[in-house]
Amino acid sequence: EDFLNLIFKSMMKDSLNSSHPVSSAVQSSEQIEEMFDALSYIKGASLLLMLKHYLTKDVFQAGIEVYLHNHNYGTAQSDDLWDSMNEITNGTLDVKKMMKTWTVHKGFPLVTVVRKGKIISVQQEKFLYRVEPENWTSDASYLWHIPLTYVTNRCNFTHYTNAYLLDQKSGT
Repeated sequence: EDFLNLIFKSMMKDSLNSSHPVSSAVQSSEQIEEMFDALSYIKGASLLLMLKHYLTKDVFQAGIEVYLHNHNYGTAQSDDLWDSMNEITNGTLDVKKMMKTWTVHKGFPLVTVVRKGKIISVQQEKFLYRVEPENWTSDASYLWHIPLTYVTNRCNFTHYTNAYLLDQKSGT
């Protein structure tokens, strides 16, 4: 419950146009300090949980192990983690490409789901809680790779792996 409260507070901050990406280039130590705030930590944890759920626990764990082994006693960058995950997925999913859409964009998407009979349509757009005119920038080009998991009447609720990666503005 406490973690959910932190996530919702973080999402509120991230839904403002004055937010910042989890990962960005820095030029000074002051900029580094600014990046390490609650938003970065909580959003980062949420993104890792999303990835773990999408890849499955075992695949995610194997990717973490490869990452820790490859960078034992060394330095690493965020791309190194995604590259380790790509090693484990054997090219079936470009984890780096997917996760960069989450870490280099500020904010998060609003996904709209519409069902017409057996057809499900999904559409994404950037969610903004409140537009702040002094900080407004156009985010029309924002596109996330969103892993969507769904359950149908053919699934039992102990095991469902139906997943769809929404990597366009809309999909069916």
